[in-house]
Formats: sequence, C-alpha cells, structure tokens
Amino acid sequence: GLFAREAIAKGTVIGKLEGHRTQRNGAYVLWLNQQEGLRVTNSLRFVNHSNQPNAAYFDDCTLTALSNIRAGEEITHDYEGDGDID
Repeated sequence: GLFAREAIAKGTVIGKLEGHRTQRNGAYVLWLNQQEGLRVTNSLRFVNHSNQPNAAYFDDCTLTALSNIRAGEEITHDYEGDGDID
C-alpha cells in the first residue's frame, strides 16, 4: 500500500504516473483502455483498490485526492471505475 506521509487536502495532485506502455498484464500494470496498459514504475504502483477510494486517476495520468487524506492513511483508487484514464 501507499500511505500519506502528511495530510493531503481534497483536490491536491498527489503525483503523476510514470512507466512503460504495455499490452501484457502483470504486476503494477494499470490499464489505460482495453488494449493498452501502463507498467507503473514510480511509487504510485503501490496504490491499492478500494470501493470507497480517496483518490482517482485523471486523463493526464495524475492521481488526485477525492477527499481529505490524513497523515498515515492509505491512498486508494477504484480500479473498477471506468478503467480509461487516456
């Protein structure tokens, strides 16, 4: 998991995905659409799934806080959302 070192305010950009495009599934692959994924190489690869996420990926591949996140709280994303961050 990825945990906040300090409090993060709602709307704050937490980071931007970095990695390599791929068409194969595997560890740390976040699917951009049905044909192409991104093998994430930075610390955002540790963001876990939650049905009640506190962060979301946007079209520009940034991860943004959906709510206030307390220091020490796990940062989560809904992998089963629309699944298209392109």
